[in-house]
Amino acid sequence: MKQFAWILAAACIITACKKDKERQPDETYNPEILSANFTNSTTLTNPYLLFAPGKKYIYEAQTEDGLERVEVQRLAATKIVMGITCIMVNDKVWLAGNLIEDTDDWYAQDNDGNVWYMGEDVDNFNPDGNLKDHAGSWEAGVDGAKPGIVMLADPKPGMTYRQEYYFNEAEDEAEVLELGLSVSVPFGAFTNCLKTREWTELESDVNENKFYAPGIGLVKAVNVTDGDEEVLIEIQQ
Repeated sequence: MKQFAWILAAACIITACKKDKERQPDETYNPEILSANFTNSTTLTNPYLLFAPGKKYIYEAQTEDGLERVEVQRLAATKIVMGITCIMVNDKVWLAGNLIEDTDDWYAQDNDGNVWYMGEDVDNFNPDGNLKDHAGSWEAGVDGAKPGIVMLADPKPGMTYRQEYYFNEAEDEAEVLELGLSVSVPFGAFTNCLKTREWTELESDVNENKFYAPGIGLVKAVNVTDGDEEVLIEIQQ
């Protein structure tokens, strides 16, 4: 979920060598996923994470390696994960004009309004454009991977939650920091925004603040470690 779920995932891939073999899986994390609780799972009504059909969300960030551009778009296709029908959201990442990642993420909203992250199918590319690998891919219910909540139905400051859990591969977590904020980005100015902090135990340097505007979704992500910002610059119809 991603800066965005994709940025955190990429960081985990890059720093996979830092995994601690002495760590043990969190056996206490066992989210209950029942189809009866997802009766309209592909209709996202959570105001902070809509992925409106037919719209493409475009983000940019100036990094030390060049301009990063991210395009996020909900696809018409769906995927069944753990018996739940999920929407499929494609996000592509370019760095200095080169496509480096092309990912399909799977999300489902439960009857309470929580949006769950159910997995991702990742293609990573070399600078020459050739496919590098699929590192970062995972699917809830496969090989011990478990889904997480990418956006709470009723976020309150102080709430913490897992966004995904595939031991030693994908362990993003988040905390609600503030509500009611005003945020300005190139696309526009927004009020009543939500601010979260997102991190992963797999990489101590990954520590981001994200800002979500109601009716839009993610509008800004700030890497607390180096200060890099990724901002929404356009929504194409």
